[in-house]
Amino acid sequence: MPNSTLRLVRTFSLAALLAAAPALAAHAQDAAAAPEAPAAAQAPSIDPDTVVATVGGQDITEADLGFAAEDMAQDLAQMPPDQRRPFLLRVLIDMKVMSNAAREAGMDKTDLFAKRLSYLEERALRRAYFADAIAGSVTEQSVRDAYDAFTADFQPQEEIHARHILVKTEDEAKAIKAEIDGGADFATLAKENSIDPGAANGGDLGFFGKGMMVPPFEQAAFALTEPGQVSDPVQSQFGWHIIKLEEKRMSAPPAFEQVAQQLQQQALMKAFGDKVDALMDGVEIDIADPALAAALNAQDQAADDAGAAAEESDAATE
Repeated sequence: MPNSTLRLVRTFSLAALLAAAPALAAHAQDAAAAPEAPAAAQAPSIDPDTVVATVGGQDITEADLGFAAEDMAQDLAQMPPDQRRPFLLRVLIDMKVMSNAAREAGMDKTDLFAKRLSYLEERALRRAYFADAIAGSVTEQSVRDAYDAFTADFQPQEEIHARHILVKTEDEAKAIKAEIDGGADFATLAKENSIDPGAANGGDLGFFGKGMMVPPFEQAAFALTEPGQVSDPVQSQFGWHIIKLEEKRMSAPPAFEQVAQQLQQQALMKAFGDKVDALMDGVEIDIADPALAAALNAQDQAADDAGAAAEESDAATE
């Protein structure tokens, strides 16, 4: 079986790891998104051996709460922060009582339990390896370095700030254009006449670049050269537009804080893929079911094709 770069599959695999261990996702993200806080302002570290409760003489520690939080990340996300800790403790108390009952019933001696325990051990080791060897390699500095490379390669593009009025017919558009030519206020006419959802704020579209609007609208908008200039009526699939140019500028790269999380995720994905590729190198894999093997190979090939197409697209835009 080929050990190709399984981009799509690994995207889901990485997402599963991050969902199971939200603290790992936050590790690099927090480092990237904010400067280091003063030591006095940092939250006190938690000793994983601290005993939170005892159940029949058995300890529940801070480490146990952390493990439970990893397993129940999706449930915790749906509840207020102040309810999460008591919820986790209740789960662990129930777990202690029920697991003791299961042991008394001999359930821990079955072959099925041994198989489940082996699976859970490998899952835990995978998470630990991800935290140490992969997530741990994505530091604040590595994310900032990626941002510096991004800004160095950034190519400014023309952007315009415009308003528009959208109506159903050409006759309506021509009548409104005549009012504007006669001195009527564009924003007021937009509020009174436009059928676009942005009519309430005077038809303001904010800044946009090429490729963000439908072609007829884009061509008419970028043909305007002076702030305050208003286009003739132009038709698109949405109706008839009248466009007013407010200002022009060249685009600038987004601030670090705006893209830090995206860059961190990209770095995690690359680190994850590179590490798994290295680990898979030379590993022989044999799948007993030919149909399953074919399906897995087809999935791998689709992921490779999608990745190659994305790389070609990125290269074309550079």
